[in-house]
Amino acid sequence: MNLSDSQTGGRVPRRVSAMEAVLGHLRGAIERGEYAIGDKLPSEAELCRTLEVSRPVLREALRALQTMGLTVSRTGKGTFVVASAVEDPTFGDYAASDLLEVRRHIEIPVAGYAALRRGPEDLDRLAHLLERMERETDTTAWVAMDTLFHIAVAEAAQNPVFRRVIEEIRDALARQSAFLTELGDRREQSNREHRAIVEALLDGSEHDAVEAMSHHLDRVETSLTAIVRATRADLPAQGGPATASDTLQGGTRPPSTPDDTRPARRPAPTQ
Repeated sequence: MNLSDSQTGGRVPRRVSAMEAVLGHLRGAIERGEYAIGDKLPSEAELCRTLEVSRPVLREALRALQTMGLTVSRTGKGTFVVASAVEDPTFGDYAASDLLEVRRHIEIPVAGYAALRRGPEDLDRLAHLLERMERETDTTAWVAMDTLFHIAVAEAAQNPVFRRVIEEIRDALARQSAFLTELGDRREQSNREHRAIVEALLDGSEHDAVEAMSHHLDRVETSLTAIVRATRADLPAQGGPATASDTLQGGTRPPSTPDDTRPARRPAPTQ
């Protein structure tokens, strides 16, 4: 079984990575019950041999399974299945739903303050970061700059507490960014959303900055939802594909979610 990179068909041809193919194959096997809760996955060497992928590719897929909450890795023992369906991915110390809730309450008003308070040096820093991100092709480097971008917006609000809050969730932001970049085709879309934020800050428009950051976080939430809600029909069939093409055209990347389709928000606490 070869899960190397392959071009997919469809209206817009796109390349799905070997990591996505491996992840889709393993996730499908877990959700179909081929690996039950408590089962140990085959060793890395066996999976690499069976799926015909490199160890780094396999390890990326195993990390994604763990982020999704389907498996845990136990040092010296292997990878074990702990859930049969994806519920709420975890990024570092924080669940995705908790992280998004906090980001909405912090980053949206912060963008508004930044539009009103930013100085020339803040605008220069953000513009430079944005230009680098739009040119960057390496995922790891882009993710690092993505996190710096959100810290720079907080700095532009001229309140050190805002920066401290974003710094606290920095690792979680980076993990979420990497997850969405690998599985949700988010890089180019994020660059456009970041440009809209910078343009609002340049214009000094509190309203536009708030709207731009709100839209950005809406799209993050939508992409996460699409990944979590990927159905068994979107995953490889039982027994695994015979070729890379079969795997990658079978929908290892979740379908895009319309802009107006968002998960239900957590209800506000009772006053």
